[in-house]
Amino acid sequence: MADKKATLNLPGEDAIELDVLSGTLGQEEIDVRSLGSKGYFTFDPGFTSTASCESKITYIDGDEGVLLHRGYPIDQLALHSNYLEVCYILLNGEAPTKEQFEEFSTIVTRHTMIHEQIHHLFRGFRRDSHPMAVMCGVTGALAAFYHDAMDVNIERHREIAAFRLLSKMPTVAAMCYKYSIGQPFVYPRNDLSYAGNFLNMMFSTPCEEYVVNPVLERAMDRILILHADHEQNASTSTVRTAGSSGANPFACIAAGIASLWGPAHGGANEACLRMLEEIKTVEHIPEFLRRAKDKNDSFRLMGFGHRVYKNYDPRATVMRETCHEVLKELGMKDDLLEVAMELEHIALNDPYFIERKLYPNVDFYSGLILKAMGIPSSMFTVIFAMARTVGWIAHWKEMHDDGIKIARPRQLYTGYDQRDFNSLTK
Repeated sequence: MADKKATLNLPGEDAIELDVLSGTLGQEEIDVRSLGSKGYFTFDPGFTSTASCESKITYIDGDEGVLLHRGYPIDQLALHSNYLEVCYILLNGEAPTKEQFEEFSTIVTRHTMIHEQIHHLFRGFRRDSHPMAVMCGVTGALAAFYHDAMDVNIERHREIAAFRLLSKMPTVAAMCYKYSIGQPFVYPRNDLSYAGNFLNMMFSTPCEEYVVNPVLERAMDRILILHADHEQNASTSTVRTAGSSGANPFACIAAGIASLWGPAHGGANEACLRMLEEIKTVEHIPEFLRRAKDKNDSFRLMGFGHRVYKNYDPRATVMRETCHEVLKELGMKDDLLEVAMELEHIALNDPYFIERKLYPNVDFYSGLILKAMGIPSSMFTVIFAMARTVGWIAHWKEMHDDGIKIARPRQLYTGYDQRDFNSLTK
């Protein structure tokens, strides 16, 4: 809502009045859409000060450490709900009734199988391919198998696509893992929870029965909840940008997966584990801390601090508790886990970290949990993508429900002025 004006004064020009918009929460925003007609554009690399859309889904206050999904605090959701409840909330805007949740979860559960021909598609990838490369390719290829409901202008088609993606992503993710280690694919089971089904598809084999550990099941469910959505991050913005052209939903989610793969985004927990492997033992920590504090050294501690959160990451609070529950349940002794726990202790007590608010973030703890579960680091971002799919779908649906406008950022051109071309044939 525009309830006041901002005035832009430019040399030799009449003053330009711009609406100041106020949302439910957060900072006020200056509406600059009229500047283009007056011959001006704004310059904001990385869009760090630009609102690219209006949304009712997720709110973040990085200074205060607040993350809300449809108004519900993330810690309440992580501790008192399950992943499919959060999915319902993100997609529909309200917490479900018991009847609504049963209907929703039944639809998701009964559509987890994928077309049998997709099994053959995996054989086109090398066994040593990174699982994210396979995940990206197979997700985009789903459009070739489920093209009966891809008219993005039809609301019912958008709903069907949303259920298909939410239901089938754990199956595709687990298949990426099984293919990489040469084991047979495991079909989904309708008697298991969303998280339990994923763990079963990851770790069971035809040779013996696999029993889902309830502590690990709950930990996986929390990992999914805590990664479900995070406002207009790089991958979500990518999904919205791709969707603004009217692209099919599978292509849009594949684009989001490609963006998420970057080490500065979804690959952060994988990079965190590589850092722990570089440190190797507790005895080496002082040396690496010295390097981290040295401005002239390129080494950086991964998993500490966050671009958005200038206070403690609210997701990390729940993830820390979950991490310690998993380690206690498994009773594991591991050099890298010992390094991680010592780094956590130092970060929470060392003035250098405290003054700079370099607290352990969600990537630090989620990587430790996944490692303790026996999941290789190459699968970390795949699991992130599986969790984030519902957030991407929610934003994609919201964009279409509100009416799409194709994304077309402008640029500050700094290349050559117009010049003549001299042909080589003259």
